[in-house]
Amino acid sequence: MSKVRVHNLFISLDGFSAGTYVTADEPIGDARALFGRFDGRVINGVHHVAEPITADRIFASAWGQGIGAEIMGRRKFGPQSGPWDDDDWRGWWGDAPPFRTPVVVLTHYERAPLAFDNGTVFHFLDADPATALAFARELADGGDIRLGGGPSTVRQFLAADLVDFLHLVTVPVVLGEGTSIWPGTAGLADGFDIETLTTGSGLTHQFWNRRR
Repeated sequence: MSKVRVHNLFISLDGFSAGTYVTADEPIGDARALFGRFDGRVINGVHHVAEPITADRIFASAWGQGIGAEIMGRRKFGPQSGPWDDDDWRGWWGDAPPFRTPVVVLTHYERAPLAFDNGTVFHFLDADPATALAFARELADGGDIRLGGGPSTVRQFLAADLVDFLHLVTVPVVLGEGTSIWPGTAGLADGFDIETLTTGSGLTHQFWNRRR
């Protein structure tokens, strides 16, 4: 069966993976320090690794390998809440979202699918993690499912015991407040084999692989 994978989830030294707010002008909100080292070119995966080729970029480039669909929370798609009053909103990425696969956006408010020329199709679904995963697997054509975040969405899937691989990147900054994946996950590490590596940039990568 296809795996559920989390890639490039940045975490501050005090355990936060996102800020406390998102707006149209500030998609990262008050967590800007957490993402100062992220180079978006790595998401081209095996087809292109940005130069210079570093360990951080090689680890990050696994983001696109073998993925058939993504699941994301609504705040990763946009800053809105409540009903979709602005149907013109097409996500943060303009006319060429980087996913190139079906994407399931978790929301309590239905909306018609949104398709792009590069193969990205956003499907808007009100569902619990298990139901959303079953729907994404139908769309993925046998590929793995990438759980794209944000941290609240990742936490829900971890709590439901549905994550097979978790790539965490600890950034040497302190946010002081924000959103974390950890509440309610006591004992989580017992079900995973964990490898840790710190690169010359100061980033610490953890690779969690579910024990079989």
